[in-house]
Amino acid sequence: MTLRLLQHRSDSGERAVIAAQGDAAHFVPGYTTIRALALHAIAQKISLSAAVDAAGKGDAVDIAAEFEANRLLAPIDHEDGAHVQLTGTGLTHLGSAEGRDKMHREAAAAEKQTDSMRMFLEGLEGGKPAAGETGQQPEWFYKGDGSQLVGPTDPLTMPAFAKDGGEEPELAGIYLIGEDGTPYRLGLALANEFSDHVTERHNYLWLAHSKLRQASLGPELLVGTPPEHIEGASRILRDGEVIWEKPFLSGEGNMSHSFANLEHHHFKYDLFRRSGDVHVHFFGTATLSFSDGIQTQEGDVFEIIAAPFTLPVRNPLKRADAVQVAVKQL
Repeated sequence: MTLRLLQHRSDSGERAVIAAQGDAAHFVPGYTTIRALALHAIAQKISLSAAVDAAGKGDAVDIAAEFEANRLLAPIDHEDGAHVQLTGTGLTHLGSAEGRDKMHREAAAAEKQTDSMRMFLEGLEGGKPAAGETGQQPEWFYKGDGSQLVGPTDPLTMPAFAKDGGEEPELAGIYLIGEDGTPYRLGLALANEFSDHVTERHNYLWLAHSKLRQASLGPELLVGTPPEHIEGASRILRDGEVIWEKPFLSGEGNMSHSFANLEHHHFKYDLFRRSGDVHVHFFGTATLSFSDGIQTQEGDVFEIIAAPFTLPVRNPLKRADAVQVAVKQL
C-alpha cells in the first residue's frame, strides 16, 4: 500500500505528522512537520518510508474526520515562506493544448499555428527523452512564494483586480533542496493551481500576470514512485449544488512530458537549488471549467478528488478587498 504523509494541527495549535496506508493512519512520534522528517531522512541517507518506520507508531487517527474538522494542513511548508517557491508548467498533458490554443487563437484571430500549439507539439515530440538525453523544455511560470500556498480547505482568494478565479486540477511535485544543492522529491500532492483565465485570454503575454495567484494542495503527500495513471474528478459547487463536473487524467501515462524532464528544466537553474528551500511545482492539467464557459463567482467551492489520494482538496472562492498602492519617492 502506498504511503501518504499528512500535516496536522490540533485545536490548541500543536503540530504533528501523520502516516497513512490504506484506511489506517497514525501519528509519527518525534516530528512536527514533514519537512523536518525529510531533513532527517536526507541526513541519515534513508527514504521517507524508512524514516517513518524508524520513528515507530503513535496514536491512531481518523484522517477523514480530521479533514472535515479543518485540522489538516498543506503537506509541506516552511517557517519562512520566502523559502518556498511555487512554480509550474503548462501544455504538458495530452489534450491540454486544445483549450489553450482556442483561447489564444480567439485572441490573435490568426490563421497560423499559435505559439501554444507549437509548444505542445514540441513537447509531444521531445518531452520524454531517453535516459541520459535532454528533452524539450516546457512552458514555465512562477506563482509566488509560500505566502501564496493555502491549505486543503482554506479559501482561494483572488485579488480585487482579478478578472476571473478559475480552478486547475493537477498534480504537484513537492521538493526539498539538500545541503549540497541536491533536489529531493518528497512526493506528489493533489493540487488546485488557481489562475485568472480571463486575463490570460486577453493576451497570452499576460500569462505571467494570470499565474500570480494563490494555489492549494490536498492534505496527502503521496510518497514513492509516482503512479503512471491518475484519474480523478473536478467539480464546482454553488449553494451546495454541483454546477459543473468533469473527469481529469494525470500521471506520466497521460502526459507529453516525463516528470524527470520537467524537473530537469526547473532545477537546471542554480537559484532553484538553494539549500533548505522547498519547491512546489505544478505539473499541468487538461481540464478547465473555463473552457466549458463556466463563470465562477465568489462563494463557489472547488473540489478535486483523485485516487490513490483518499481526501479531496476543497476550497471556496473569495475576492480580496481592493488595496490602493502608491509608490513614495525617497
